[in-house]
Amino acid sequence: MRRDVFQAIADPVRRDIIKLLAEKALTVNAVATNFDVSRPAISKHLRILNECGIIEINKKGRERYCQIQPKNLIPAFLWIEQYKPLWEDKIDSFEQYINKLQSKTDKT
Repeated sequence: MRRDVFQAIADPVRRDIIKLLAEKALTVNAVATNFDVSRPAISKHLRILNECGIIEINKKGRERYCQIQPKNLIPAFLWIEQYKPLWEDKIDSFEQYINKLQSKTDKT
């Protein structure tokens, strides 16, 4: 099965792994110690991230190191970025609503 970046970021554990590996490359065991799930579950998440090209796993001696490949997150970023004006409009409307409520409470 061919996976894509959207499958990689769909799971919250995988998003947390991406965040962790964005700071530095870690061994598979080091990644696993950051989560309250089984080692096989983390290995599966890492495999999916690797299949999507989000991380690369390199063997050095007996250890396997996971390293982020941030350029492969670009398609997800570009897709999300197109909705930025919508979010900004909604946030601006909400802020105006809150300010209006606040001004009413200040007058009473």
